[in-house]
Amino acid sequence: MSGQSAPAVPLVGGLRLIGISALAMTAFAANSVLCRLALVPGADGTPGIDAASFTAIRTVSGALVLAIVVLLRERALPARGQDGPLSILIGQNGRPARRDLRAAAALFAYMAFFSLGYLGLAAGTGALVLFGAVQVTMLSVAVATGEHFGRLGWAGFLAALIGLVWLVSPGVTAPDPLAAGSMALAGIAWGLFSLWGRGAGEPVGAMTRAFLLSVPAALLFLAGHAAVAGLVADLRGVLLAVASGAVASGLGYVAWYAVLPALGAGRAATVQLSVPVLAAIAGVLLLSEPLTLRLLGATALVLGGVLAVLQAKARLTAASAPAAR
Repeated sequence: MSGQSAPAVPLVGGLRLIGISALAMTAFAANSVLCRLALVPGADGTPGIDAASFTAIRTVSGALVLAIVVLLRERALPARGQDGPLSILIGQNGRPARRDLRAAAALFAYMAFFSLGYLGLAAGTGALVLFGAVQVTMLSVAVATGEHFGRLGWAGFLAALIGLVWLVSPGVTAPDPLAAGSMALAGIAWGLFSLWGRGAGEPVGAMTRAFLLSVPAALLFLAGHAAVAGLVADLRGVLLAVASGAVASGLGYVAWYAVLPALGAGRAATVQLSVPVLAAIAGVLLLSEPLTLRLLGATALVLGGVLAVLQAKARLTAASAPAAR
């Protein structure tokens, strides 16, 4: 060190990263709340919707919204040769690439196992299993690929993890093994989908293709569930599924992919640890659950840890900038 201070982190860029990350995590938390509300039986003992119908409606509505976003964006941009709206939605040469099929399989697996898991798990337990599996998957890849996390980044991750465990451990009972297994598979699938999406040259288009390619699998899932157990769907359940697909998933994932390239695998996993906390806060606001000192303390640890990870990323980026010039 020569005595010079470290390069300043651009304020606008840092605030934009934090703000869009917060928006994406809020959308993810909304998915948990919407799914749980839709699947919980009402006063007559009947759920608003079954897991397969929720998955299918969520997939179709998310695909439609993302396709509209792509088409509107393409209309506002000058022509780009072969990269027109149809090639973005379908893929080059009129057929999807192997990476698109791989992403679609991971996306469908996440959404199907997510719905099945919430049939037998409480909201807090489900969020713990889901994002525990997500962060283990993404951190394993980060360590395997030699990603530099930094002391501040590891400290932030540990703070967030401690806050998360502190929040959920008092209410966690032994979950149903099938439901917990389904949610763990959903977390692994989401972690892989996020990692594969990081390398997409045009992430919104790639995500749109993944949603569109997931529709046939979702409809087959729906048909199989109808044949075996029948279908249940009232207006409330359908509206919750549409909100999950169109807003919390479709638009939420656009926000997520806007910041994902700026986050390494380890940092992205840490940021997602905030989702169970946000879901717990939503429970206080929407379900009249008690606001406790434990919740406030855990929230401070998790969100403070997430901010530390983002700041560590910004510092590393700023420190490496002179060498890149």
